[in-house]
Amino acid sequence: MAVFKPENVEDFYEIGDVLGSGHFGQVRRVCERASGTCWAAKFLKIRKSACSRLGLERSGVEQEVEILQAIQHPNIVTLKDVFESRAEVVLILELVSGGELFDFIAEKENLLESEAIEFMKQILEGLGFMHSKNIAHFDLKPENIMLSDKVSPHPDIKLIDFGLAHRFHQGEEYRSTSGTPQYIAPEVINNEALSTAADILSGLSPFQDETDEETLKNIIALNYEFDAQSFSMTSSMAKDFIQKLLLQSPRSNRCFCLFQPITRKQAANRNRSSINMKNFKKFNARRKWKMSFNMVLMCNRLVQLRLPCKGSSDPDPLQRQCESDVEDTESKPASLLRRRLISSS
Repeated sequence: MAVFKPENVEDFYEIGDVLGSGHFGQVRRVCERASGTCWAAKFLKIRKSACSRLGLERSGVEQEVEILQAIQHPNIVTLKDVFESRAEVVLILELVSGGELFDFIAEKENLLESEAIEFMKQILEGLGFMHSKNIAHFDLKPENIMLSDKVSPHPDIKLIDFGLAHRFHQGEEYRSTSGTPQYIAPEVINNEALSTAADILSGLSPFQDETDEETLKNIIALNYEFDAQSFSMTSSMAKDFIQKLLLQSPRSNRCFCLFQPITRKQAANRNRSSINMKNFKKFNARRKWKMSFNMVLMCNRLVQLRLPCKGSSDPDPLQRQCESDVEDTESKPASLLRRRLISSS
């Protein structure tokens, strides 16, 4: 069971700069007062009532905490502490400062297949550990594959963001339609019973098309190809590994078994194969643009949802029965300021 500390997080950590923000919270750099160690604090606004529109459900945050506490691994972000107040939950996480793996690769002039194999090995080690605990990530995509730091020439992979993760129990039949369109498995789209094997289809999408609808159709039909321009320098063994991962029926979730032939391949052959960096950089730029476009689209949608509320003189009776989502002016100034920052994200 997840343990949430009722103490004030600021009694234990000095709150620093904002590292990132989302729909329901912010990530800030914090410094532990006792040791001086820096961590990342994820401030999450929690719904005050079932019919509230603002914030996350506490049960969802509790599930994420329980999963993170169960998967301590070098290639998975570490959860240190959890604090809870009336309005928010604060997760104290390992500070992952190396940025996204894809951005790191995009800055390189050349990437040998042997280097890609080392990154892939770390990803599979973290993923394999999760799966051994009957836990699936269900949102494994480039944005959630980070590097430990920017200083080391060989940084560690860190898998992050377990908001959609699920722990399977004996005899359970679990279904979900959550995820990012170009990175989800066919069984998610078809609303079939899921397993940890659904994670294997996540990552760099070979199904990416002009629209989400076309992308989803490609996933269901397993419609993909190894474009000659993109894969001209890729070894046949690496292509074979990708093809086996994409097989839906049956699809083995023993990714390390499939990966072993590549790691055993002679180093000389691996070093002759490389990644097409020109196409990779184009893909990464397109991915970043799509993320920005989707964010603007969502912001506009939220504005449209809020506009009728401002001009309405007769609020919905159901909303009147709900506990107010406005801030509590009796709260302590420091806490109130932080909550205002979160609410504005």
